[in-house]
Amino acid sequence: MTETVMLGLIGDNITRSQSPKLHRTAGILAGLHVTYERLIPKDMGLSFDEVFEQARRSGFRGINVTYPYKESVAASVEVSDPLVRAIGAVNTVVFDPQGPKGFNTDYTGFMSAYRKVRGTENPGTVCLIGTGGVGKAVAFGLIGLHTREIRCVDLDPTKARNLAKALRALGSATVIKTYSDAETAAKGANGIINCTPLGMVGVGGSPLDGESMKGAAWVFDAVYTPVQTPFLQDAAHLGMTVITGYELFFGQGVDAWNIFTGVQLDHDALRVAIQGDDL
Repeated sequence: MTETVMLGLIGDNITRSQSPKLHRTAGILAGLHVTYERLIPKDMGLSFDEVFEQARRSGFRGINVTYPYKESVAASVEVSDPLVRAIGAVNTVVFDPQGPKGFNTDYTGFMSAYRKVRGTENPGTVCLIGTGGVGKAVAFGLIGLHTREIRCVDLDPTKARNLAKALRALGSATVIKTYSDAETAAKGANGIINCTPLGMVGVGGSPLDGESMKGAAWVFDAVYTPVQTPFLQDAAHLGMTVITGYELFFGQGVDAWNIFTGVQLDHDALRVAIQGDDL
Protein backbone atom coordinates (compact mmCIF):
# COMPACT_ATOMS: atom_id res chain seq x y z
CA MET A 1 0.00 0.00 0.00
CA THR A 2 1.30 3.47 -0.93
CA GLU A 3 2.17 5.57 2.11
CA THR A 4 -0.03 8.62 2.67
CA VAL A 5 1.63 11.85 3.75
CA MET A 6 -0.76 14.51 5.04
CA LEU A 7 0.48 18.08 4.60
CA GLY A 8 -1.07 21.52 4.61
CA LEU A 9 -0.62 25.28 4.46
CA ILE A 10 -1.93 27.72 7.07
CA GLY A 11 -2.26 31.35 6.00
CA ASP A 12 -4.56 34.12 4.86
CA ASN A 13 -5.28 34.87 1.19
CA ILE A 14 -3.86 31.52 -0.01
CA THR A 15 -6.61 30.35 -2.38
CA ARG A 16 -4.20 30.66 -5.32
CA SER A 17 -1.19 29.18 -3.56
CA GLN A 18 0.75 26.69 -5.69
CA SER A 19 2.04 24.80 -2.63
CA PRO A 20 -0.61 22.05 -2.87
CA LYS A 21 0.36 21.47 -6.49
CA LEU A 22 4.10 21.34 -5.74
CA HIS A 23 3.83 18.86 -2.89
CA ARG A 24 1.19 16.63 -4.48
CA THR A 25 3.25 16.45 -7.67
CA ALA A 26 6.40 15.75 -5.66
CA GLY A 27 4.50 12.88 -4.06
CA ILE A 28 3.61 11.42 -7.44
CA LEU A 29 7.25 11.61 -8.57
CA ALA A 30 8.39 10.03 -5.30
CA GLY A 31 5.79 7.25 -5.30
CA LEU A 32 3.98 8.63 -2.24
CA HIS A 33 0.32 9.55 -1.82
CA VAL A 34 0.41 13.15 -0.63
CA THR A 35 -2.59 15.16 0.52
CA TYR A 36 -2.07 18.90 0.93
CA GLU A 37 -4.82 21.16 2.25
CA ARG A 38 -5.21 24.93 2.30
CA LEU A 39 -6.11 25.89 5.87
CA ILE A 40 -7.43 29.45 6.15
CA PRO A 41 -8.28 30.30 9.78
CA LYS A 42 -10.86 33.00 9.07
CA ASP A 43 -12.70 30.78 6.56
CA MET A 44 -12.70 27.95 9.10
CA GLY A 45 -14.02 30.22 11.84
CA LEU A 46 -11.00 29.36 13.98
CA SER A 47 -7.90 31.08 15.33
CA PHE A 48 -4.46 30.19 14.00
CA ASP A 49 -3.69 28.25 17.18
CA GLU A 50 -6.91 26.24 16.82
CA VAL A 51 -6.14 25.39 13.18
CA PHE A 52 -2.57 24.45 14.11
CA GLU A 53 -3.76 22.14 16.88
CA GLN A 54 -6.46 20.64 14.66
CA ALA A 55 -3.82 19.77 12.04
CA ARG A 56 -1.57 18.22 14.67
CA ARG A 57 -4.38 16.07 16.09
CA SER A 58 -5.61 15.04 12.63
CA GLY A 59 -2.45 13.17 11.72
CA PHE A 60 -0.72 15.72 9.51
CA ARG A 61 2.97 14.97 8.93
CA GLY A 62 3.60 18.69 8.79
CA ILE A 63 2.45 22.09 7.62
CA ASN A 64 3.79 25.13 5.87
CA VAL A 65 3.00 28.49 7.42
CA THR A 66 2.67 31.73 5.49
CA TYR A 67 1.58 35.36 5.95
CA PRO A 68 0.76 36.59 8.54
CA TYR A 69 1.64 33.74 10.95
CA LYS A 70 5.35 33.01 10.37
CA GLU A 71 6.55 34.99 13.36
CA SER A 72 3.81 34.03 15.83
CA VAL A 73 4.16 30.28 15.17
CA ALA A 74 7.85 30.43 16.07
CA ALA A 75 6.85 30.64 19.74
CA SER A 76 4.76 27.45 19.48
CA VAL A 77 7.40 25.08 18.12
CA GLU A 78 10.85 23.81 19.01
CA VAL A 79 13.52 25.40 16.81
CA SER A 80 16.88 23.64 17.01
CA ASP A 81 18.71 25.66 14.35
CA PRO A 82 20.24 28.78 15.99
CA LEU A 83 20.05 30.67 12.69
CA VAL A 84 16.31 30.05 12.44
CA ARG A 85 15.92 31.13 16.07
CA ALA A 86 17.73 34.35 15.15
CA ILE A 87 15.42 34.88 12.16
CA GLY A 88 12.44 34.54 14.50
CA ALA A 89 10.13 33.23 11.79
CA VAL A 90 9.08 29.70 10.83
CA ASN A 91 7.50 28.58 7.57
CA THR A 92 7.76 24.80 7.92
CA VAL A 93 6.57 22.67 10.85
CA VAL A 94 6.92 18.92 11.35
CA PHE A 95 4.62 17.26 13.89
CA ASP A 96 7.05 15.05 15.77
CA PRO A 97 5.87 12.69 18.57
CA GLN A 98 8.00 14.76 20.98
CA GLY A 99 6.36 17.99 19.83
CA PRO A 100 6.20 20.25 16.77
CA LYS A 101 9.58 21.17 15.22
CA GLY A 102 10.03 24.47 13.37
CA PHE A 103 12.19 25.27 10.34
CA ASN A 104 12.67 28.11 7.88
CA THR A 105 13.20 27.36 4.20
CA ASP A 106 12.55 30.91 3.00
CA TYR A 107 16.14 32.02 3.55
CA THR A 108 17.61 29.01 1.74
CA GLY A 109 14.96 29.31 -0.97
CA PHE A 110 15.84 32.96 -1.52
CA MET A 111 19.56 32.21 -1.80
CA SER A 112 18.82 29.53 -4.41
CA ALA A 113 16.55 31.91 -6.33
CA TYR A 114 19.19 34.65 -6.34
CA ARG A 115 22.00 32.36 -7.46
CA LYS A 116 19.86 30.83 -10.22
CA VAL A 117 19.44 34.25 -11.83
CA ARG A 118 22.59 36.21 -10.85
CA GLY A 119 25.09 33.45 -10.16
CA THR A 120 27.99 34.49 -7.93
CA GLU A 121 27.55 38.24 -8.46
CA ASN A 122 27.44 40.12 -5.15
CA PRO A 123 24.00 41.66 -4.43
CA GLY A 124 25.72 44.98 -3.58
CA THR A 125 23.67 47.53 -1.66
CA VAL A 126 20.13 46.21 -1.19
CA CYS A 127 16.94 48.05 -0.26
CA LEU A 128 14.81 45.48 1.60
CA ILE A 129 11.20 46.66 1.92
CA GLY A 130 9.26 44.83 4.62
CA THR A 131 10.83 43.28 7.74
CA GLY A 132 8.13 40.78 8.70
CA GLY A 133 8.45 37.00 8.52
CA VAL A 134 9.61 36.64 4.92
CA GLY A 135 11.62 39.89 5.11
CA LYS A 136 13.60 38.51 8.03
CA ALA A 137 14.37 35.28 6.18
CA VAL A 138 15.42 37.10 3.01
CA ALA A 139 17.66 39.40 5.05
CA PHE A 140 19.47 36.42 6.54
CA GLY A 141 19.76 35.00 3.02
CA LEU A 142 21.38 38.27 1.95
CA ILE A 143 23.91 37.85 4.74
CA GLY A 144 24.63 34.37 3.40
CA LEU A 145 25.23 35.92 -0.02
CA HIS A 146 27.78 38.33 1.52
CA THR A 147 25.76 41.40 0.57
CA ARG A 148 27.74 44.61 1.08
CA GLU A 149 24.88 46.65 2.60
CA ILE A 150 21.28 45.96 3.62
CA ARG A 151 18.84 48.83 4.07
CA CYS A 152 15.96 47.53 6.20
CA VAL A 153 12.76 49.43 5.44
CA ASP A 154 9.52 49.22 7.41
CA LEU A 155 6.70 51.60 8.28
CA ASP A 156 7.13 50.27 11.82
CA PRO A 157 10.60 51.53 12.83
CA THR A 158 10.76 49.12 15.77
CA LYS A 159 10.49 46.13 13.44
CA ALA A 160 13.26 47.47 11.21
CA ARG A 161 15.52 48.16 14.21
CA ASN A 162 14.90 44.71 15.67
CA LEU A 163 15.86 43.05 12.39
CA ALA A 164 18.95 45.24 12.11
CA LYS A 165 19.99 44.25 15.62
CA ALA A 166 19.60 40.54 14.82
CA LEU A 167 21.61 40.90 11.60
CA ARG A 168 24.42 42.82 13.28
CA ALA A 169 24.62 40.14 15.97
CA LEU A 170 25.78 37.69 13.29
CA GLY A 171 29.08 39.56 13.12
CA SER A 172 29.29 39.63 9.32
CA ALA A 173 30.97 42.36 7.26
CA THR A 174 27.60 43.46 5.84
CA VAL A 175 26.64 47.05 6.71
CA ILE A 176 23.13 47.25 8.17
CA LYS A 177 20.99 50.41 8.07
CA THR A 178 17.32 51.14 8.84
CA TYR A 179 14.82 53.39 7.06
CA SER A 180 11.12 54.14 7.34
CA ASP A 181 10.81 55.47 3.77
CA ALA A 182 11.32 53.14 0.82
CA GLU A 183 11.98 55.89 -1.72
CA THR A 184 14.87 57.25 0.34
CA ALA A 185 16.31 53.79 0.95
CA ALA A 186 16.12 52.89 -2.75
CA LYS A 187 18.35 55.79 -3.83
CA GLY A 188 21.70 54.42 -4.96
CA ALA A 189 20.74 50.80 -4.24
CA ASN A 190 21.94 48.03 -6.54
CA GLY A 191 19.02 45.75 -5.67
CA ILE A 192 15.46 46.35 -4.46
CA ILE A 193 13.41 43.68 -2.72
CA ASN A 194 9.71 43.62 -1.88
CA CYS A 195 8.83 41.53 1.16
CA THR A 196 5.45 43.16 1.79
CA PRO A 197 2.07 41.80 0.62
CA LEU A 198 1.78 44.67 -1.88
CA GLY A 199 1.10 43.29 -5.34
CA MET A 200 -0.51 40.08 -4.10
CA VAL A 201 -3.86 39.01 -5.51
CA GLY A 202 -6.49 40.60 -3.30
CA VAL A 203 -4.09 43.27 -2.07
CA GLY A 204 -2.66 44.99 -5.15
CA GLY A 205 -0.36 47.96 -5.24
CA SER A 206 3.42 48.22 -5.32
CA PRO A 207 6.04 49.20 -2.71
CA LEU A 208 7.67 51.67 -5.12
CA ASP A 209 6.82 53.46 -8.33
CA GLY A 210 9.00 53.05 -11.39
CA GLU A 211 10.64 56.44 -11.00
CA SER A 212 11.93 55.54 -7.52
CA MET A 213 13.45 52.31 -8.83
CA LYS A 214 15.67 53.88 -11.46
CA GLY A 215 19.36 53.13 -11.09
CA ALA A 216 18.99 49.69 -9.54
CA ALA A 217 20.39 46.67 -11.38
CA TRP A 218 18.07 43.97 -10.08
CA VAL A 219 14.84 43.43 -8.17
CA PHE A 220 13.17 40.58 -6.33
CA ASP A 221 9.53 40.25 -5.28
CA ALA A 222 8.56 37.71 -2.61
CA VAL A 223 4.97 37.81 -3.94
CA TYR A 224 4.29 35.11 -6.53
CA THR A 225 0.50 35.26 -6.94
CA PRO A 226 0.61 36.76 -9.51
CA VAL A 227 4.16 36.06 -10.66
CA GLN A 228 4.37 39.27 -12.68
CA THR A 229 3.48 41.88 -10.07
CA PRO A 230 3.25 45.60 -10.91
CA PHE A 231 6.58 46.03 -9.07
CA LEU A 232 8.31 43.50 -11.35
CA GLN A 233 6.61 44.82 -14.47
CA ASP A 234 7.92 48.32 -13.75
CA ALA A 235 11.41 46.92 -13.13
CA ALA A 236 11.38 44.92 -16.38
CA HIS A 237 10.25 48.01 -18.29
CA LEU A 238 13.30 49.81 -16.90
CA GLY A 239 15.60 47.01 -18.05
CA MET A 240 16.44 45.58 -14.62
CA THR A 241 17.19 41.93 -13.93
CA VAL A 242 14.05 40.42 -12.39
CA ILE A 243 13.95 37.58 -9.86
CA THR A 244 10.37 36.42 -9.38
CA GLY A 245 8.74 35.20 -6.22
CA TYR A 246 8.09 31.94 -8.04
CA GLU A 247 11.78 31.09 -7.71
CA LEU A 248 11.60 31.61 -3.94
CA PHE A 249 8.39 29.57 -3.85
CA PHE A 250 10.06 26.69 -5.68
CA GLY A 251 13.24 26.80 -3.61
CA GLN A 252 11.51 26.93 -0.24
CA GLY A 253 9.07 24.27 -1.40
CA VAL A 254 11.64 21.64 -2.32
CA ASP A 255 13.57 22.36 0.89
CA ALA A 256 10.35 21.92 2.88
CA TRP A 257 9.62 18.68 1.01
CA ASN A 258 13.00 17.33 2.07
CA ILE A 259 12.24 18.23 5.71
CA PHE A 260 8.78 16.63 5.54
CA THR A 261 9.82 13.38 3.84
CA GLY A 262 13.59 13.08 3.39
CA VAL A 263 12.87 11.73 -0.11
CA GLN A 264 15.17 13.05 -2.83
CA LEU A 265 13.58 14.61 -5.92
CA ASP A 266 14.63 15.43 -9.46
CA HIS A 267 14.11 19.19 -9.20
CA ASP A 268 14.12 19.72 -12.96
CA ALA A 269 11.46 17.05 -13.42
CA LEU A 270 9.34 18.60 -10.66
CA ARG A 271 9.69 22.07 -12.17
CA VAL A 272 8.43 20.76 -15.53
CA ALA A 273 5.64 18.70 -13.96
CA ILE A 274 4.08 21.56 -12.02
CA GLN A 275 3.69 23.83 -15.03
CA GLY A 276 0.13 24.31 -16.22
CA ASP A 277 -3.23 24.22 -14.49
CA ASP A 278 -3.65 23.90 -10.73
CA LEU A 279 -4.15 20.47 -9.24
